[in-house]
Amino acid sequence: MPKLTVGAENGSPVELYYEVQGSGTPVVLIHGWPLNGRSWEKQIAALVDGGYQAITYDRRGFGHSTPSWDGHDYDTIAADLDALLTHLDLTGVTLVGFSAGGGAVARYIGRHGTSRVARAVLASSVTPFLHVTEGNPEGGLDDATIAHFEAGIRADRAAFVDTFLSLLYSAGGQPSVSEAQRLYGRDQANLASLRATLAGPAQFGRTDFRDDLARFDVPTLVIHGDSDAVVPFHVSGRRSAASIPGSELVLIEGGPHAINVSHAEEFNQALLAFLAR
Repeated sequence: MPKLTVGAENGSPVELYYEVQGSGTPVVLIHGWPLNGRSWEKQIAALVDGGYQAITYDRRGFGHSTPSWDGHDYDTIAADLDALLTHLDLTGVTLVGFSAGGGAVARYIGRHGTSRVARAVLASSVTPFLHVTEGNPEGGLDDATIAHFEAGIRADRAAFVDTFLSLLYSAGGQPSVSEAQRLYGRDQANLASLRATLAGPAQFGRTDFRDDLARFDVPTLVIHGDSDAVVPFHVSGRRSAASIPGSELVLIEGGPHAINVSHAEEFNQALLAFLAR
């Protein structure tokens, strides 16, 4: 399994697991919380068949990457992504971030610029700023909800993950994928470390990406489901698109949070059309 060393902790290397499929213009797919690179399976074949190189990786603490205690803040997440792009010597990249992975795309561009980046995609993204504050009343995530998430993870992580994966794939309270597909997602989430799982809500919930979005200077696609119960469209997708001049917005009717799985055909069509422009 290919791995890249991005740091050290307690005398041992911190490694990121990654996969490269196909050839052509590179597309880097960044997973959401608490999933891993396998969550992009429905996109990989479509990209490779379309003549693109599909690159996935597991962020620290997720999937097959090192379950490090530290490094779950977005500055480190962006630095890890930069290390991967540098290691693979990628240019002309399209960065595609799902949910918390959308924050990684935003912080990468905000901190590292777009010298390697040709396009960006924010899918069901946590951008621009979820935390409800006096200056951001339209955010969708308050401190009580973050604390509720953290308490559920501490008390019974397996039960929390099971419930969360149901919500991830639900639209209007109804499942949008088969039970087998939901369980597959749950299996991915259960591979994450306790620390990475527990750190997630505060990191994606309280990180302000508004200044990062202001630095976007590449074509950007914002794609969201209109029935997203995790990161609602009016909280995220609509505001992200409004924050990035010239961005393209695709709203998937009946789409839950994980539209890349539940509505993969529509998602892939929108992604490939954007890449072809």
